[in-house]
Amino acid sequence: MDILLKNGLVYDGTQSAPVAADVRIRDKLIDKIAPNLSVIEGEHVIDCKGQCISPGFIDAHSHNDFFVNVSSSDEAIMPFLQQGITTQIVGNCGFSAYGIKEDSTFNHYVGGGLFRGGKPTSLQQFVDNTKGNLLLNLVPLVGHGTTRITVNGRDASVLTSEQSELQEAVLREALQQGAFGGSLGLMYVPGMFAPKEELIKFAKIIKDYDGILTVHPRANSRIALGYPLLGKPHIEQALDEVIDIMKATGVRVEYSHLIFVGKSSWKCVDNMLEKFEKAREEGYEIGFDLYPFTYGASVITVVLPDWYLKLDEKKRKAPWTLLKLRTIITITKKLLGIEFSDMIVSYVGKGYEHYEGMTVQQIADRENKSGFDMYLKLVDLSQGQARIMLGRYYNEDIIRRLMENDMSVFMTDAWYEWSGTQNGGTYQAFPLFLEKTKTYNLPLEHTIHKMTGKTADRFHIPNRGFLKEGYVADITIFDYNKIAVNQAMPNSTPKGIEHVIINGELMISKSIYSGKHPGIVIQKSL
Repeated sequence: MDILLKNGLVYDGTQSAPVAADVRIRDKLIDKIAPNLSVIEGEHVIDCKGQCISPGFIDAHSHNDFFVNVSSSDEAIMPFLQQGITTQIVGNCGFSAYGIKEDSTFNHYVGGGLFRGGKPTSLQQFVDNTKGNLLLNLVPLVGHGTTRITVNGRDASVLTSEQSELQEAVLREALQQGAFGGSLGLMYVPGMFAPKEELIKFAKIIKDYDGILTVHPRANSRIALGYPLLGKPHIEQALDEVIDIMKATGVRVEYSHLIFVGKSSWKCVDNMLEKFEKAREEGYEIGFDLYPFTYGASVITVVLPDWYLKLDEKKRKAPWTLLKLRTIITITKKLLGIEFSDMIVSYVGKGYEHYEGMTVQQIADRENKSGFDMYLKLVDLSQGQARIMLGRYYNEDIIRRLMENDMSVFMTDAWYEWSGTQNGGTYQAFPLFLEKTKTYNLPLEHTIHKMTGKTADRFHIPNRGFLKEGYVADITIFDYNKIAVNQAMPNSTPKGIEHVIINGELMISKSIYSGKHPGIVIQKSL
């Protein structure tokens, strides 16, 4: 069905000011952009008066490759579509749902315990399996953690020469099948175990295919496990490591979710941005992405040391153990600048739904316990599997600075939870960026550019991200005056996203879903 968008304000995905124009869509492509186009018989006409016609929003960091190859994928992906997102970069943080050795006995570990959905496959099998089942487009990266798991499981040992050759073969196969690059997850098992030589080799292969390397760094806070307490902030040391890998290989780098966890890390913003700027000035291609919330999804064990988790129940209850643990957690919270009042419980388990949406401290006050005792109770009740939303990732001033910075693009880093409270990013991230654009008095064309053309350029996604004649018709139409996000209800659909078009198909119109599945896995041409 051909579509004519009439009377809209067209933002083309560059930083240019908008123009009043119509947009004709024919055979999945943008056919014509001009004022006062005449209606052709049989066209579906959408009156966009008072609305913004934008390229479809591109989510620079997603994990939805683990959620689309299952029977209930529509339920998991619909909230992202309703945000106006038409394309997502997937396979981040070292984990991809593809990029395996078929006969590996370790493939059940893929996802690192964070993500589960469907059977891991090769990238081409993933493309074939999802054909005709995607609400939106996916741009695949291959995860280093996935390739390491498939040859060595979750083991911390250095890869043998044979394992290293297998890992390289798996990586090259995924790149030859259309992956746009790869990702590292240096805070997660098994990525955290990889020696620098292995990481550099992985990055060099990505460079060989002119791919991009996204990196979840080893630290997002002033202090983190794996570093000595003395010395410069760990978040800065983590960026130094990423820059070293980039300089050793020349690979293009996307620093994943630049966050500053804990109030004590906020003073590092200037130094971090200076490091990015210096690398750019030296000729390296590096940028970062961010989300618009002051919190992020985490697990209840986030401030628990490994030694405690390894103890049996009897040893955990020993007075000396509890005294030692209380001391360590108190120091850790102090150094991070995080309190139990910053931990919002999103899931504990069946029968404990009444805890959801409350902070650990609020629950403690209600049950007349200390924050420490309530925290341990929640760990025990959930067997360490409870989920939280951890606050103090940013403050509004940091979000504004990062949104304004020329190196940033935007993302969700969220996924649909089958139980418990949802992460606001699943439903609200991109409309919230629009809302903050208005609050901070930023140019709308700059925000749209970061959501669309800038992200397409950074990841080398062809023929998308801009409203240009001959480009694929991925389009989001929104009423800027009506954009509204209710952060108090994180699973509520934002207002103002009027129509969403993907590959020329009208997917959302006035909140009504068409029932179509026109999305594709976009494969990079070699």
